[in-house]
Amino acid sequence: MKKLIGKVILITGASGGLGEKIALHAANQGATIIGVARRKDRLEKVITQCKELSQTEAYAFELDVADKNQVTEVLTNILQITPKIDYLINNAGFGVMENFVDLDMNRVEDMFKVNVLGLMQIAQIIAKKMKAQGSGEIVNIASMAGKIATPKASAYAATKFAVIGFSNALRLELASSSINVMTVNPGPMQTEFFTHAGQDNAYLKSLGKVVLDPDKLAKRIVRNLGSKKREINAPWYMQIASVAYAIFPKLGDYLTGGVFNKK
Repeated sequence: MKKLIGKVILITGASGGLGEKIALHAANQGATIIGVARRKDRLEKVITQCKELSQTEAYAFELDVADKNQVTEVLTNILQITPKIDYLINNAGFGVMENFVDLDMNRVEDMFKVNVLGLMQIAQIIAKKMKAQGSGEIVNIASMAGKIATPKASAYAATKFAVIGFSNALRLELASSSINVMTVNPGPMQTEFFTHAGQDNAYLKSLGKVVLDPDKLAKRIVRNLGSKKREINAPWYMQIASVAYAIFPKLGDYLTGGVFNKK
């Protein structure tokens, strides 16, 4: 049985990578997909596939989540075409992997605008809608970098630490309104992320089996929608490592700064 028939899912960064895979898996479960992304041409191809899988309507909206005015305008238009939003998947984000002393502060600002401030603005607008309808779930895609910081990821890790902290507090604030907030913390994943972040294919190859398959993770996320799960951490042993890091921080610094530093 398709468990998402009649459900409306808004996904940011839906034109590729994990966002695209989530959209396709959710559509396959019968959901109505509303995808937003900067790359409208690629997004429209994804939305066409969603329509074929769900046999229902799906929508594409061009959006740069770093643009506050555009976020307000596009979400206003979205809320005019749908009576409800059952799930928000805050997936849009990017990283720059450089030593902080060499990093252009304009790029740091861009990361915070997309990864944190844009995510928060969208979450606020949709949370108000969900409170009015009396139900919903917000899924914020963070990162294991928000639990275990590594060299050349200082600014990116800061954005993801912020997303995790924001999500934890928002979960408590919305609990009485029957709205769940789930945080997804992936480790390195086989997407275009690291190419845009300044890392070549050799970096992902050096990580071996640690690298996640975005299709498998997307399927897991969709399977857990509506389960009121607090977090998804992948791979599972990186979650164990994050707990160990908190208990043995000096050893964690040694491992992440030396043995496991492959950037």
